[in-house]
Amino acid sequence: MNLSYWELKNWFTDVDYTIVGSGIVGLHTALRLRERFPESKILILEKGMLPEGASTKNAGFACFGSLSEIIDDLKSHSEEDIIQLIQKRWQGLQLLRKNLGDQSIDFKPYGGYELFLKDDESTYSECLQKLPFINDILKPLFRTDVFEKNVDRFGFKNIQEYTIFNPFEAQIDTGNMMQALLKEAYAKGILILNNQNVTDFSDTPNGVAISVNNYGFISKKLLFATNGFAGKLTNNAVKPARAQVLITEPIPNLDIRGTFHLDKGYYYFRNIGDRILFGGGRNLDFEGEATAEFGETELIQNKLEELLSTVILPQQEYTIAHRWSGIMGLGSHKKPIVEQLSEHVYCGVRLGGMGVAIGSLVGQELADLI
Repeated sequence: MNLSYWELKNWFTDVDYTIVGSGIVGLHTALRLRERFPESKILILEKGMLPEGASTKNAGFACFGSLSEIIDDLKSHSEEDIIQLIQKRWQGLQLLRKNLGDQSIDFKPYGGYELFLKDDESTYSECLQKLPFINDILKPLFRTDVFEKNVDRFGFKNIQEYTIFNPFEAQIDTGNMMQALLKEAYAKGILILNNQNVTDFSDTPNGVAISVNNYGFISKKLLFATNGFAGKLTNNAVKPARAQVLITEPIPNLDIRGTFHLDKGYYYFRNIGDRILFGGGRNLDFEGEATAEFGETELIQNKLEELLSTVILPQQEYTIAHRWSGIMGLGSHKKPIVEQLSEHVYCGVRLGGMGVAIGSLVGQELADLI
């Protein structure tokens, strides 16, 4: 890079902390480091034009797991693990609200609902049967029942008689949230450079030598907050998972308010004003969607449109306005990886599709490793 004296001096000299990734985790890491080390020089490197991954592409669900998701997770995790995970997600949501304020993230506590398709009798029966047990194990955390069964009031079709309601769920405006975080970071003197791809790094006696866009510099510490793109860092303990989404044009007199889950959380939808945002379908092609490449596929988009017309908006006209995708970071365990990788290198990754809920807390934990 053809850098001037001023650019070298102000951006790449005497760097204390370099963070890779300017998403929810990276920005919270930077803000926590600023709080702990007020005089430090903090630099964030972002490979995208905007935070690349899921932070600006997610559906804006302030949730911590649907009933069927929790039941499913208990089949591969201990009860203690799941309770701790839900507690972290819940604490993370409160931290996000505290740090940014409900108004700036357009927090709307409409509650969340889980629907069950007519042909999914087994999941439906299991959820109704285990609902009291899940409420019991979560009661110490929430001090009341989290889940209750309700009769559908929204006019959905081809679903079971009861939905499961969770009054603790809410929705946020993802774009507003990220803009608020970025403003906070700039206000605290945190440097952010976009379109910067880290190609190599290595520990040195005084810190870390970092190569970025064919230029090298030294930072005392290096922290990775790259979630779905962190496979090589973690010996593939983090796998990328693409999530495809669509959104409708405004629908006159839309009477749907809240966040909604279908099929163990593999499908999810919500209203944004009078639009419907609908995403998911990764379970139709697990192998194909285990990718860090953005894009949409006919298989999944067709299924989203089919469910939109037969379940969510039956006998209602609508137009698809836009489609996109985001990259999540998943693994064999739902617990995030927050650890020191070498003498001066750290990472906070594998958010399991729960970045809105847990990202702020993971960022704080990552900064506190220093």
